[in-house]
Amino acid sequence: MHIVLDETAMAAAGQGNILASRLIHRAHAEVGWFLYAPSCALVEADRARPGTAEHLAALPGITVLNLDLSAALAVAREETWAAAHSQHAAQPTPERPDGAIVATTVPARWEGEPVRVLDLNP
Repeated sequence: MHIVLDETAMAAAGQGNILASRLIHRAHAEVGWFLYAPSCALVEADRARPGTAEHLAALPGITVLNLDLSAALAVAREETWAAAHSQHAAQPTPERPDGAIVATTVPARWEGEPVRVLDLNP
């Protein structure tokens, strides 16, 4: 299972959201679970809740995704860097042929976008 945390999911994890915590635990403890933090979303999460970036980057089950050239080109076409980098990270790649699911606390934000969504609201 490949899951991308958007900035709302990252902020929720920092506030003790139980569903986000379970994802983090699974990515660390279970084979086949992968959790990704796009760097642009990490910046936005840290702006909303200072300390979030350091906390998430220190967790062993989370892979921080850099803003490489293909991500930068995708981000440049959109209004918000965080959502654009998260959406780009969720697209299929050779490592993730089925793409990834975007975990969020604001699922309505992703309506009409070409991504699968995991609602982290209880």
